[in-house]
Amino acid sequence: MTKILYAGNPDEWDEYRIQMQTALRNAGLNMLISNQYEDPKNVEYMLYAPNGPVQDLTPFTNLKLVQSLWAGVEVPLANETITQPLARMVDIGMSIGMSDYVMGQVLRHHLRTDKFSHAEIGDWDMSPPPLSIDRTVAFLGLGALGTYCAQKVADYGFRTIGWSRSLKSIDTIASFSGDDGLQTVLEQADIIVLLLPNTPHTTNIINADLIARMKDGVAIINPGRGPLIDDDALLAALDSGKVSGATLDVFRTEPLPVDHRYWTHPNVLVTPHVASSTRIDSASKIVVENIRRGEHGEAFLHLVDRSAGY
Repeated sequence: MTKILYAGNPDEWDEYRIQMQTALRNAGLNMLISNQYEDPKNVEYMLYAPNGPVQDLTPFTNLKLVQSLWAGVEVPLANETITQPLARMVDIGMSIGMSDYVMGQVLRHHLRTDKFSHAEIGDWDMSPPPLSIDRTVAFLGLGALGTYCAQKVADYGFRTIGWSRSLKSIDTIASFSGDDGLQTVLEQADIIVLLLPNTPHTTNIINADLIARMKDGVAIINPGRGPLIDDDALLAALDSGKVSGATLDVFRTEPLPVDHRYWTHPNVLVTPHVASSTRIDSASKIVVENIRRGEHGEAFLHLVDRSAGY
């Protein structure tokens, strides 16, 4: 009888099966996971991904938890058949991978390495970049990923600030919220990292009006969600020099169309949605911890607030 159903990417089933069985055994849970089921009413826990084989959850009437295997929840939330408790994936492997990406791109913009890669032969400009302690890096979005990355950047030595819809209290990070807080953050930032969820409140948050409030020469890094950026506004700012450079990992349409101007703009680095991904070994431990909680009547971790959209 299938109590735990894997309904994720079929190509990842074999590795999930191995890692999940190990994690279940280590947690003292005598349960099996399967990618097949005979009666949906017997399934109590589902590992779900929007690219998996199960998209109509209506028959699964006894589900205790739908555990998403993705960090973003806008696609699962758009599935109206998911009415059960829904948990997003908060995976330490994903956090470490994201912080590696963010730190690499922050340092790239800080050290102006693109200037040297675009330099003509014989260009020997020895003017040094500012020190990290004299740069301000701003994070828009202080959820699990944003906070983890911001703390790593702060630990390196950058002055680190952050903005979120609700005010956060985080050591080493000056945090702001609300419209006035966003204004403060934009005015101070030399480098802006976008790690907000995609909600009606955050779509096109980087627009012409907000870009005008930023420092001249600001750099923008977006490993969060493509719709956070008004692409036309960003391209205009890149053309004028208001924005000195952008690193973009996520886009409204993926793969990014080959005729999109981002590909050829000299001050844009396009990466193909590789900033971070779920690590199956560490993700399996997170999933099993939530199953253990369900079996012992404890509160689930990382439940999605449907009213907030994340």
